[in-house]
Amino acid sequence: MPKQNKSILQYAGLATTMFVFIGGGVWLGIKVDQWAGLRTPIATWLLPLLILVGILIGIVRDTGTKK
Repeated sequence: MPKQNKSILQYAGLATTMFVFIGGGVWLGIKVDQWAGLRTPIATWLLPLLILVGILIGIVRDTGTKK
């Protein structure tokens, strides 16, 4: 497989992973807010934000220079 196609597939996989995890975080946040009876959607905002931060930290670690 050419290097360009491999790179495209890698980024497509990363985008799919981010979409699924953030969507799952939103869904779980909605369920937590409903369960807790919160009028302000705190969990709906915080869970996807924390997931996004975790994904970005993982990307930085994976693409950083190795010692």
